[in-house]
Parts: sequence; C-alpha cells; structure tokens
Amino acid sequence: MRVKRRLRWAAIPLGVASAITLAACTPTELNGYLPGFTDDGTQATNHTQMVSGLWVNSWIVLLVVGVITWALMAFAAIAYRRRRGQSGLPVQMRYNMPIEIFYTIVPLILVVGFFAFTARDQAILEDQYENPDACITAIGKQWAWDFQYTGSDCEDASDAVWTMGVQAQTNEKGDVTSELPTLYLPVDKEVKLKLVSRDVIHSFWIIDFLYKKDMYIGKDNYWSFTPTRVGEYDGKCAELCGQYHSMMLFKVKVVEQAEYDAYLASLREAGQTGDINDAYDRLQNLPGTGGNSESEGEH
Repeated sequence: MRVKRRLRWAAIPLGVASAITLAACTPTELNGYLPGFTDDGTQATNHTQMVSGLWVNSWIVLLVVGVITWALMAFAAIAYRRRRGQSGLPVQMRYNMPIEIFYTIVPLILVVGFFAFTARDQAILEDQYENPDACITAIGKQWAWDFQYTGSDCEDASDAVWTMGVQAQTNEKGDVTSELPTLYLPVDKEVKLKLVSRDVIHSFWIIDFLYKKDMYIGKDNYWSFTPTRVGEYDGKCAELCGQYHSMMLFKVKVVEQAEYDAYLASLREAGQTGDINDAYDRLQNLPGTGGNSESEGEH
C-alpha cells in the first residue's frame, strides 16, 4: 500500500509537468518536427495533419509504455535487490498468472490499436476523387520525371499538355546546377495523380506532403489530395532505381488557379500537346520491341 501511495503522488507532478510542456509546444514540436508545416501550423495538404497526428500519437504511446516499463524494471531492481547479510537464491516462483495475463493483454491492445488507427488513416489517404479539378500523370523514368496535365479524367489525354524532364546535374561540390523537372499544382483544388513508370520500380515522394507511392511497370497507382498552401516543395524518387537514383529529383510548385492555367497555356503554345506517350516512350525504344533504340538518347 505504501508503494502504491508513493507511485500515485509521483504520477501527479509528472502529469502536470507533461501538460505544461505540451501546452508550451510550438506547432513544429506538436507535429513531431516533421516537414510540411509553417511556423503557424498551416499544413501543406488536406491530409498532412492526419499523417503527422498518427506519427506523433504513436510515439507518445510508445514512450509512455517505455517509461512505465523502465520504471518497473528500476523498481524491481531496487526493491528486490540482495540486502547485506543475505545469501543464497530468493524464493522461486513458477508463474504469476495476473502478471502474465497483463503482459499478454496490453501488447494485444497496443497492436490492435495501432492497426485500427493506421487502417483508418490509410483508407482516407487512399480514397480517390471521382471528379477532381486537375488530373495529372507523373511518369518516372531513369532518372527523371515527365508530367502530363489533363482535365478531370486521367485516362483521356486527347487535350493534354506535358513537359519532359532530365536528371539533375551537379557540380564538383554536389550542388544541383541544372533545372529540375517541375510539377505545378493548383492550390485548394482537388488533385488526382496517376503514377506511371517507364522502366523500373520508382517511388513518387513529395517530402512535405508526408506521403509517397510506388510506381510499377504495368500497374498504375493513384493518389488524391488537395494542396492547401502556396509554395515550392522538393520531391524525389524514394526507391533505389539504378546508378543515378540520387539524381532523380523534381520540384513542386503549388500556385493559384490563374497561374496554373497560364502555365498549361504556355505548354500548349509550345506545342507540347496530346498524349506524351506519342512523343516518347522508353518502353518502345528497348531492344526487341521493334523500336528505334538510337532515338532513346535523343530525349
């Protein structure tokens, strides 16, 4: 009883200190120091806050479990240590049913809880817009990106415009010196990305959006979200895809609708219209396909 009373009194100041600490946290600290947030807590997409919430809350639960476990280990080491004058082994117990049940139930609850919250958030993240404001095809290739912009239908490329990118070039210090492929997104508009690979497995990752999706040959992936903050973001391939994987970089510009429309108009004026696969397809240029393998180096 005396031990329980001491633990109870120790828990009160610990809880008060934790509440004060959390109340004084900045938005950056509350979001686990993850990217994707400004100093005032504004998120990059409509899903960024949810992803950071799952991450931070998972760590809080794990830290609480860790602290309790460490405290119990320290208590056992101190309370049941060998005293002066004692010898031999302490009384041995074959089992303790309440403790064994506790050690079985608690991990089960944790596993089921982590699974439930992860499955809930994943279902939201994987939900696709039926009629998005902008449908864009992002095409990964060794070692750069192509982007094709259509209307609300990702499969209809008859009136599409596109841009092709080349891999990043660096100087002797490793600084990027070339213009990176740039993906334009309209702010506060529903965007649906169709993710396609031309050659090997890639992974499309916009760092501040806190989400990435793999890109496969013969299987298209989709990702729907709403950009909520104007700005420029970094993107890269997150799947080891060959010798120059580290150079497979791109930029993302979230802009107002007028600027987005003007950008698409500039691509149309440059003659970059129609299905991008009619202009260039890595798969058609490989040996054995009947294509012209020499033309691959021209793009």
